[in-house]
Amino acid sequence: MAQRLKLGIPKGSLQEATIQLFARAGFNIYASPRSYFPSIDDPEIECMLIRAQEMARYVADGVLDAGLTGLDWIAEHEAASNGQTVVSLADLVYAKQSFGKVRWVLAVPEDSRYQSPRDLEGRTVATELVRATQAYFARLGVTVNVEFSWGATEVKPPVLADAIVEVTETGSSLRANRLRIIDTVLESNTRLIANARALEDGWKRTKLENIALLLKAAIEAHGRVGIMLNVRRADLDGVLALLPALQRPTISPLSDGEWVALNTIIEERTVRDLIPRLKAAHAQGIVEYPLNKIVL
Repeated sequence: MAQRLKLGIPKGSLQEATIQLFARAGFNIYASPRSYFPSIDDPEIECMLIRAQEMARYVADGVLDAGLTGLDWIAEHEAASNGQTVVSLADLVYAKQSFGKVRWVLAVPEDSRYQSPRDLEGRTVATELVRATQAYFARLGVTVNVEFSWGATEVKPPVLADAIVEVTETGSSLRANRLRIIDTVLESNTRLIANARALEDGWKRTKLENIALLLKAAIEAHGRVGIMLNVRRADLDGVLALLPALQRPTISPLSDGEWVALNTIIEERTVRDLIPRLKAAHAQGIVEYPLNKIVL
């Protein structure tokens, strides 16, 4: 019987962003709202939808060989487990709204007298990230009552809690609820994690390393495009001075010895300003093309 890799896909806020990332990496995942077992166009992978909060536990227990979850929930799991850890294979900086990290922040009402974490001595803090929050206050030597929040955490201060620890990408939800950030508890981004025993299997290790390579390549390509152009050798220095590059531009001779072809990678947001400047520097045949992966 052919081997299969059991892979956890985070259900919830990260689900769609994760499926899109896998698509850019070359894996098409099809999730049905009625099933916890999405299909994937790789017969060697079996997917299961698991909430990010629980992913590390199921990977550590061996129910899954690997999965994707946030560093925050890995920290929460390790704070609660009895030495059951997971192995991080890839640092994947993407979130539900952007390709960046999220923050778990300590926040209080705008008009609160609390200005720092130490001002909360003996007070109540509500959060979904209980154990990591407890560890944060323990490092500071501050004694607080950390309560688990089932949701709508932003509305709890000041009546149901004195402060909250909540995740944010932009801070807009906190501002809308008239909350003020007084510290960052931890930064988090998505990780591809694996069960240590699964990595002892040579086939599974190779499969996971290949998946990690392609996912990281897809993230490297995000927001970047390729540029090809032709330019006379006499004008080459002027064109090169305009081009930021990932490494160095590739320069190739053309059949006409007076001309060269140039190929490089740039940030997509710079293209609209750069192309007119390249044209003014006598570049010709300028082609912009999309990138799916960049393997470093």
